[in-house]
Amino acid sequence: MSRRFTVTAGEEPPSRQAGGDPSPTQVQAGDGNPKESSPFINSTDLEKAKEYDGKNMALFEEEMDTSPMVSSLLSGLANYTNLPQGSKEHEEAENNDGAKKKPVKATRMGTFMGVYLPCLQNIFGVILFLRLTWVVGVSGIMESFFMVFLCCSCTMLTAISMSAIATNGVVPAGGSYYMISRSLGPEFGGAVGLCFYLGTTFAGAMYILGTIEILLAYLFPPMAIFKAEDAAGEAAAMLNNMRVYGTCVLSFMATVVFVGVKYVNKFALVFLGCVILSILAIYAGVIKSAFDPPTFPICLLGNRTLSRHGFDVCAKVVQVGNETIGSQLWELFCSSRFLNATCDEYFELNNVTEVQGIPGAASGLIQENLWSSYMPKGIIIEKTGMSSVPPSDPAIDLDQPYVFSDMTSYFTLLVGIYFPSVTGIMAGSNRSGDLRDAQKSIPIGTIMAIATTSAVYISSVILFGACIEGVVLRDKFGEAVNGNLVVGTLAWPSPWVIVFGSFFSTCGAGLQSLTGAPRLLQAISRDGIVPFLRVFGHGKANGEPTWALLLTACICEIGILIASLDEVAPILSMFFLMCYMFVNLACAVQTLLRTPNWRPRFRYYHWTLSFLGMSLCLALMFICSWYYALVAMVIAGLIYKYIEYRGAEKEWGDGIRGLSLSAARYALLRLEEGQPHTKNWRPQLLVLVRVDQDQNVVHPQLLSFTNQLKAGKGLTIVGSVLEGTFLDNHPQVQRAEESILRLMEAEKVKGFCQVVTSSNIRDGVSNLIQSSGLGGLQPNTLLVGWPRNWRSKEDHQTWRNFIELVRETTAGHMALLVAKNVAMFPANTERFSEGHIDVWWIVHDGGMLMLLPFLLRQHKVWRKCKMRIFTVAQMDDNSIQMKKDLTTFLYHLRITAEVEVVEMHESDISAYTYEKTLVMEQRSQILKQMHLTKTEREREIQSITDESRGSIRRKNPTNTRLHLSVPDEQVGDSEEKPEEEVQLIHDTNPTSSSQSPGDETETEAEPEAEAAPEKVHLTWTQEKVVEKNKASQSPVSPESIKDFFSMKPEWETLNQSNVRRMHTAIRLNEAIVKKSQDAKLVLLNMPGPPRNRKGDENYMEFLEVLTEHLDRVLLVRGGGREVITIYS
Repeated sequence: MSRRFTVTAGEEPPSRQAGGDPSPTQVQAGDGNPKESSPFINSTDLEKAKEYDGKNMALFEEEMDTSPMVSSLLSGLANYTNLPQGSKEHEEAENNDGAKKKPVKATRMGTFMGVYLPCLQNIFGVILFLRLTWVVGVSGIMESFFMVFLCCSCTMLTAISMSAIATNGVVPAGGSYYMISRSLGPEFGGAVGLCFYLGTTFAGAMYILGTIEILLAYLFPPMAIFKAEDAAGEAAAMLNNMRVYGTCVLSFMATVVFVGVKYVNKFALVFLGCVILSILAIYAGVIKSAFDPPTFPICLLGNRTLSRHGFDVCAKVVQVGNETIGSQLWELFCSSRFLNATCDEYFELNNVTEVQGIPGAASGLIQENLWSSYMPKGIIIEKTGMSSVPPSDPAIDLDQPYVFSDMTSYFTLLVGIYFPSVTGIMAGSNRSGDLRDAQKSIPIGTIMAIATTSAVYISSVILFGACIEGVVLRDKFGEAVNGNLVVGTLAWPSPWVIVFGSFFSTCGAGLQSLTGAPRLLQAISRDGIVPFLRVFGHGKANGEPTWALLLTACICEIGILIASLDEVAPILSMFFLMCYMFVNLACAVQTLLRTPNWRPRFRYYHWTLSFLGMSLCLALMFICSWYYALVAMVIAGLIYKYIEYRGAEKEWGDGIRGLSLSAARYALLRLEEGQPHTKNWRPQLLVLVRVDQDQNVVHPQLLSFTNQLKAGKGLTIVGSVLEGTFLDNHPQVQRAEESILRLMEAEKVKGFCQVVTSSNIRDGVSNLIQSSGLGGLQPNTLLVGWPRNWRSKEDHQTWRNFIELVRETTAGHMALLVAKNVAMFPANTERFSEGHIDVWWIVHDGGMLMLLPFLLRQHKVWRKCKMRIFTVAQMDDNSIQMKKDLTTFLYHLRITAEVEVVEMHESDISAYTYEKTLVMEQRSQILKQMHLTKTEREREIQSITDESRGSIRRKNPTNTRLHLSVPDEQVGDSEEKPEEEVQLIHDTNPTSSSQSPGDETETEAEPEAEAAPEKVHLTWTQEKVVEKNKASQSPVSPESIKDFFSMKPEWETLNQSNVRRMHTAIRLNEAIVKKSQDAKLVLLNMPGPPRNRKGDENYMEFLEVLTEHLDRVLLVRGGGREVITIYS
């Protein structure tokens, strides 16, 4: 097929390239960033569907909107571009005065221009020209070689890992930040990206300081504003000059970057040419020195190196006419120029000699410079192997014209100062969007650039040590060679080549840093992973990062105020090393996980090389400066945690997610080995919630209680069941999951959500209980709310489902927690300043009743509540001994609680108990009829009425009333509700009835005294009333029905087992209400359902009676195993 499949962003028409083919534009996400998924899937362009009408692919035409043709997909991929809007496009947009921008077809660069040369420019820098000779002189050739080899190996290993990542698919412009964030996730990506940004910013400060040092020390020394009155104040004056001029240069460079980046890019090749020319001049000077060394004499007094500032002739005396007088050097050490003047003791004892500062490569000097000469601060630089007569007073006068060491030197310090000279290897990957073939150019160009620079550095170490005198190498600022740049003395044809070349190269490097750092910060800000940085994602109309540039200049000013190149270099070394370390980590993680998408085109990598590179980076961080390393790690760690808790959720398919999956799989397989020990047992909750028609959770307090019970520990699964089929209710399932997840986030419940659909609620709950969890990580405790509407005729199935739930948890050896009156449970924002959590320990349940209050009191809601434990003593029990034993048991459990033993003696079953049982059995009979046919139900109603005639005793027949009522909502609904609904409710005390908190549909209250008046409600449907009126023309009067209940009851016909159970429930409820009515929470054992299913309908009534008149109740049923132990 000839047509191409394109996707456009918004309603923009597709742009046309030179060939006339449509260019697929990037699909923009909500934050303005290009999506990383394929732009060809899930497109909604209506034009595409028409292309396939009547074609041979009619079988697939309904799926064309989500599954495009392979031919169109390949066509789009072949023309895929992901060019960022570069500086050239910015400037052209600015010049067009807001006119509609025409896409510019950028010239694609190859390996040499796009990767190799930019890497060379960024790697070669200020350290090569200003500090490498000093590093060689202080540490010697051997240690310098090792240092250079160590740092270059680090960058080479990092380049190998970076090449693997960069060739694993299309890498849009973004460099190391993009690679790390997409490989290790937004947390690592943001932390390391910001560290890389800080490193680039401090690199800009370092380059600016290098520029000022060259300017004031070698080009125009008279420009210094601050002058030192003596030698001791020279260092402070120099730092102040660096601060003033550095701030001025920083302001000028920031203005240049703000006005137009195109000028920086145009002069980039000029700056690179200066660097290459300077290096070539050094090699030319080395070759020339082998047969014609340059003349740079140095003056030594004894073995001490003299600074050339202040004298011209290296001699003590000079001949002026026929008179011999002291030279300028004599005057520096003596009181006058006369020969009889008082002179310094060391000056008198030692002779002045002059040696060549650049003996040349053929001088054999390499053996003398082979080993290190580390010095403390303020020590005179001395020539090794040369004898001198020491003075009697070893005190040194800093005002004397010696060359002093300006800082204490040691190997680790030199590593930190030198390492910035090998950074800059990311320059090629940063330009990946401008490359013709990034997957080919980045590995070759970067590795070749590192190989070239490494060869230059290693050869420079050897050549400097072979050509330059040791005291000159250790002279950091060239004071012994008339203030010349030390490396410049070796250059040919003139030292000024190196001076001007290094000056322009450091200027260019500073501009490049101030150009790249704001764009890196802008990329991080636009990703939205660091919320407080979002403001820096904005800029000028053409996209220039104005705010990011301002922040970069402010941070760079911090480095300028430090003012010392040797102090700033270790700081940026930390940030670059951390970035390189995580690049190696990303490659190692991806390789070890063997994710299906890890298919790098670059094959010459291995996880051991990445791991070695990561270890080397970490070692170099602590070698350079252990305290800087810790500070950098703390900064990265804080950023990581901030992004984790406050950052935007991003799913980039990163390796850390894969690593987490592998770790979870390993842990789950370990958990399969057996049940957790009692000491490790904690409730792993499956919370069952109910959602309304809008898929909102009915009782959010249940999740608040979950948070209070779990405090973020262990497993929590919040489940819900929707009736229907998954195919029909899939949107409702998604909305319910979103609603539950939002509520979990609001209540700070750490866990998972699972919503299932089933043909009925009972099967759905059973499926949740059986299938929740994975492997050894399965819920062991079920938390549900009490079915408060179980008495309602509309929800007649609720109590059956609840009882089956209790049975299934018992069969599955799961603990069960039933929260009654859950609407009254406290929210997470509430605080109980006092109160009690009462535990009624009736039967042993494995220790759940002891463990749950302890866990609750860890939460701030319940922290100030005290724990009380009640247990029940029977007639034969020794209550005093029971209290002692329980106190001892709690002491061994390390649980603090008040203990009380409640004595419940045997007593006769009261009439109130019989009447409660009678009402319960009558209700049970009515509940059984709810599924009968119309004819069967009429017979059952008549049977119930006849039985009531002889089974209800009345103490006061005159107060008996029969209410015949027709609900208003059922009028006219006889067609919709053909079956009759009958409810017989026996109310023994209408004056004291109270609806239980949170139970909206409960309309029944039990009597408190036997002498209370009684009434019977008989509720009929409209249809039944009409039929009865037709059958009998006379109306039904309450007086005629009242005779039904005038006979003496027969309590002996009641089920004695039900009577005993009701008796127990009433007695226990009386004791609990007496002791715990004011408790903030009551926990008690939940009795199990009857083994004979014929008694299921009575089980709910027993539990209602047991928990009457209590505000917050948690019924607890153990899972059949011990969950708490006294052993350590």
